[in-house]
Amino acid sequence: MFTEETPLEVSLPLSVKPLASPFPSDCPGLLSDAMTDVPVDSAAAARTSAPEGLTLAEEEELRSELAKVEEEIGTLRQVLAAKERHCGELKRKLGLTPLDGLKQNLSKSWHDVQVSNAYLSASSTLEDWNEKLTQSEAYKKTQETLSQAGQKTSAALSNVGSVISRKLGDMRNSATFKSFEDRVGTIKSRVVGSRENSTEGLHSPSGAGDKPPQDNAPF
Repeated sequence: MFTEETPLEVSLPLSVKPLASPFPSDCPGLLSDAMTDVPVDSAAAARTSAPEGLTLAEEEELRSELAKVEEEIGTLRQVLAAKERHCGELKRKLGLTPLDGLKQNLSKSWHDVQVSNAYLSASSTLEDWNEKLTQSEAYKKTQETLSQAGQKTSAALSNVGSVISRKLGDMRNSATFKSFEDRVGTIKSRVVGSRENSTEGLHSPSGAGDKPPQDNAPF
């Protein structure tokens, strides 16, 4: 028997395992994605960011009116799309090409520009400027100066022409020109005479002795 109690020492293997994550390890972004998928009350968020000075009743009324306006805008867009499709079908049946539509739009735009107040005002302003410019002393002096310059230029050209004509007449009446003209006439007469003599020699009849005798001896 044991006389005194001795404590028993028991060694047990202790191992602590980490808690398993509810998300797999190969999806690192799953936690953030799951957190972003949490629905947010947009109305509550909008109420928190409402402008100051509005009561809750006024805010609700404005939001109701905004929803109605957005719904009307969507309806109008649908109606406009239907009208555009119908317009395209009518143009296709009439044989109108996009180029014809572009020409028509350009003509209409130019007509609108011409009848616009800005265009009419600009045209009247330009007419006023033109009238003031043509009636100004500087414009008149410039016009007179140009006219005088043109007249002087015409007179100078006519004087040059008359001087050239006079010089040519003096040259033709000079002794040198007459001597040169006589020499040219002499050379011309010699050339013409030599041509006539050569022509007469070619057309003159040749003598009988010029023809070779024919051999009429029998074989």
